Amino acid sequence: MSAPDPASNPPALPLPPRAGDLFAASGLAEVLGEYLDEAQVAAVRRAYEFGAEAHKGQRRRSGEPYITHPLAVARILAEMRMNTECIQAAILHDVIEDTPIPKEEIEGRFGAEVAEMVDGVSKLTQIRFESHMEEQAENFRKMLLATVQDIRVIIIKLADRLHNMRTLGAMPAAARRRIARETLEIYAPIANRLGMSTLRTELQELGFAEYYPMRYRILAEAVRKARGNRKEVITRIRETIEQRLEMEGLQGRVEGREKHLYSIYEKMRSKHLSFSEVFDVYAFRIIVDSVDACYRMLGVIHNLYKPVPGKFKDYIAIPKANGYQSLHTVLFGPYGLPIEVQIRSEEMQKVAEAGVAAHWLYKLGDNDSPQSTTQKRIREWMRGLLELQKNAGNSLDFLENVKIDLFPDEVYVFTPKGRIMALPRGATAVDFAYAVHTDVGNTCVAAKIDRQLAPLSSPLQNGQSVEIITAPGARPNPTWLNFVVTAKARSTIRNYLKNLKREESISLGRRLLEQALRTHGLSLAELESRSASLLAEFRCKRVEDLFEDIGLGNRLAPLVAQRLEELVADGGQTPRRPRAIRDVFARYVPAWLGGARSSPRPLVIKGTEGMVVTFAKCCHPIPGDPIQGFVSAGRGIVIHTESCKNIKEFRKHPEKWVNVQWQTDIEEEFPVEIRVYVVNRRGVLATVAAAISEMDINISNVVIEEHDGKYSSIVFTIAVRGRVHLARLMRHIRTIDMVVKIARKKG
Repeated sequence: MSAPDPASNPPALPLPPRAGDLFAASGLAEVLGEYLDEAQVAAVRRAYEFGAEAHKGQRRRSGEPYITHPLAVARILAEMRMNTECIQAAILHDVIEDTPIPKEEIEGRFGAEVAEMVDGVSKLTQIRFESHMEEQAENFRKMLLATVQDIRVIIIKLADRLHNMRTLGAMPAAARRRIARETLEIYAPIANRLGMSTLRTELQELGFAEYYPMRYRILAEAVRKARGNRKEVITRIRETIEQRLEMEGLQGRVEGREKHLYSIYEKMRSKHLSFSEVFDVYAFRIIVDSVDACYRMLGVIHNLYKPVPGKFKDYIAIPKANGYQSLHTVLFGPYGLPIEVQIRSEEMQKVAEAGVAAHWLYKLGDNDSPQSTTQKRIREWMRGLLELQKNAGNSLDFLENVKIDLFPDEVYVFTPKGRIMALPRGATAVDFAYAVHTDVGNTCVAAKIDRQLAPLSSPLQNGQSVEIITAPGARPNPTWLNFVVTAKARSTIRNYLKNLKREESISLGRRLLEQALRTHGLSLAELESRSASLLAEFRCKRVEDLFEDIGLGNRLAPLVAQRLEELVADGGQTPRRPRAIRDVFARYVPAWLGGARSSPRPLVIKGTEGMVVTFAKCCHPIPGDPIQGFVSAGRGIVIHTESCKNIKEFRKHPEKWVNVQWQTDIEEEFPVEIRVYVVNRRGVLATVAAAISEMDINISNVVIEEHDGKYSSIVFTIAVRGRVHLARLMRHIRTIDMVVKIARKKG
């Protein structure tokens, strides 16, 4: 995404001061000297001198030399103890975008590692998009995909956004709101996903203050007034906990946790609570020296104050998706006040604050360390981003899917083998199946939750065991998109259906063109011999693309067939001769529409064509009905009954009609509506429904329309195999004494 503060070059402003002055004044050298050796600090200084020269004459909107911004970003990262290459890349992160210096020069001076990070952070200003939203989505996609190669890219980008938020005052009001919203919706959640809580908190507070200034001021004033009454209670509770720590011989410290304004606001908004209900909760953090001490401290604190049932969470045994580890519990404190307590080790505290950056801030340690856990989980997320990118249709789809993935409120479930899997709150069995493996999701047909069969749409709860039942011939169902919540499931299903629709469109387009060619006495063999000329004329790369266009209704088969006939007759040499549309379509127009003659061999409808042949809901055609097809752009063919009243509206477009007929041995079921007039008696609905069930017919919907006190009409939507099947059902229902009349509902 574009940095919110592009450099401008007013000629009246003076040039920046000598290179070394700002480097020293920024305090960066002092911070670097705390953890880097002299040679490394000198390497950072060289990057600064190069960047200062590159940005010479450029200024921020505030009037400061532009180089002050990269310096400030580098200092944020230095305070996080990032390594030399990362600090160099931070200083140079705008050089490729805002100056003529190419990536190759940076690589020659500072190495490929620094150059790749700078390129990953750089923005795509040379590309033009249809909208600002599309541009932002594409920049975001590039940034995240660059992050897959090196996590430091996104850490630099977060530090860049943090400094821009700190200096947002120089921007116009509309830009400030847009940037603040982007920060709250994208950057703060990314920081949270990477476990960088300190950085995330400041981004949220700054974004909240800018995007909701009135709410921020009111809430800040309320907190200021209420804070004075809390000091005595907080002090008393902290002293009590510290005394118990000492009595038990545990080493540790107790901190009172101040709730941040954005955290208070979000809890009030999401849980519909008043300010007092949120602010009256007292929060503490107890930091001890080992994992064993965490659990011992939990027992101590539960003995000191009674725990609230159902409010204990063990994020040490089951870490969060970003690697966060801690014990959480809620207690009944003095005066009945609720107390939130977090218990963690020193190492967990460092990782909770720095997140993925702890990999550089502290030694990695063993494979079970909090830093290692965070690294593993972030790598899994990054691998997931690559899969999302493959399945996303465009940058906006990718951004939408990642947004879904950035707001997880986890639920933890178990595989049949006992492996723990973390999923977002509200995830279903289908989400679980795709989390296990894409092939498992694509072929799942049923699920067992805690060893009991359950619907695939069932939301999962903490602690449940989930087993997925698959079938080799199964495929994703479009209705799954109505309830899946994970980005992986949603993007994979969409991608599968998109490819499936293409395959079905190609198949239908081939059949439609073959039918149209027969009318001209031609076959697909002539298409193959003239394909180059025809494809160039219709601007298609391959024959399959032409079939797809025809199948989707974006191109009409009779026109393609007519043009092929001309090419065959003229040897493909003469220019295309326009012909009156009525002459071209005279041979295709159905006889009931007044055409010269109908196609000798109608297109056969099997009922299994998939998404490119749909059945009109106005008339619900079923096998046995006289039918006609209407070509609809982007949808393929829509089938109507010949008696449907909506056909009259399409008489002006005979070129879009396709002569169709049912296949003789259809086994599929088709929806149809019947209206049953009944006497108002107790149990009449159950009686009619039972009669329908006796005929082995499924009811998908029921609507009761009461006419008067004596009679009612009930509309059933049922699934039948054809007119004969429907007629048998209607005869069966007429035998019920409470049924006055039954009729098929049309239109």
